[in-house]
Amino acid sequence: MAGKYDDIIHLERPASKRHPPMPLANRAAQFAPFAALTGYEAVIEEAARLTARQIELDEDAKAELNRVLVELAARTDPPGEPVRVKLTWFEPDGLKLGGAYRSETVTLRRVDRVYRLLELNDRSLIEIDRVLDVREITE
Repeated sequence: MAGKYDDIIHLERPASKRHPPMPLANRAAQFAPFAALTGYEAVIEEAARLTARQIELDEDAKAELNRVLVELAARTDPPGEPVRVKLTWFEPDGLKLGGAYRSETVTLRRVDRVYRLLELNDRSLIEIDRVLDVREITE
């Protein structure tokens, strides 16, 4: 019994004269699962990301930090010689409650006691209330 398409079943597939054949990787991508919730993974990762709370210094630590800052303010105001310090401060997270502590060696340009800011040599500002520790680097 002869089939309906027996005369063409063994022929090669016709090739287009205008379009080159699609690479196999691109052909497979057509059948990839559909991502109905784009961005969902990023939202889950952000929710799982941990942040820290800012530490509240006790009175003795505040007094010591204030003593060091007054000493540094006297040396940098009016803008005198910049001072290299090891600075640890709390940096709030821009997306959620909390933040992270950063500790870097920086060059302190001046201490602004009126606005309670530390100005670094790169002109960035750090609120004194966010500072956990500051130590002058002596080499």
